Amino acid sequence: MKPLAIVLALFVIGFGMKSARAIDVGDKAPSFEGTDDQGHSWKSADHVGRGVLVVYFYPADLTGGCTRQACGFRDELPTLTGRGIEVVGVSGDSVENHQLFKQVKNLNFTLLADEKGEIAKAFGVPLGKGNIFKYKASDGETHVLKRGVTAQRWTFVIDKEGKIAHKTKVTDPAGDAKAVAAAVDALKK
Repeated sequence: MKPLAIVLALFVIGFGMKSARAIDVGDKAPSFEGTDDQGHSWKSADHVGRGVLVVYFYPADLTGGCTRQACGFRDELPTLTGRGIEVVGVSGDSVENHQLFKQVKNLNFTLLADEKGEIAKAFGVPLGKGNIFKYKASDGETHVLKRGVTAQRWTFVIDKEGKIAHKTKVTDPAGDAKAVAAAVDALKK
């Protein structure tokens, strides 16, 4: 194939691909909807503007870093809700995975199933392939878990006006909830 033909072929292929544009601080938060951990429809329009909304993306239920991150939000939730902050976690896991994750780790906030990565794409969060894996519960029962896509770990804070007030690529999953609280406090100054 000649160089010009290769360039043209790459252009055509690339033109057909949908690439997500990263959103920045100050941008209007994307409107999105998904299925929550109870199998019900969850729409951002019903939550944005009522207070501060934290949307955090994580790779997979019941894995090391993701469990530390979720448990951090679980433990900080009374403090966060006391400050008018709602938390929602988003991953490519199925509703059934989320139900198990919430049960095993006593999670007290909403998880959204984003198996096709549509919510992640709306926020510009990079995605990888999904997976099927096994989780062995403490009672010895083995669960087969299905994840449609794997999102990178990002956290977004949406202010009462519906704008992105803070975003971060999370490097310390266990400390994410405390970092969010500090970011919200900084917004008030």
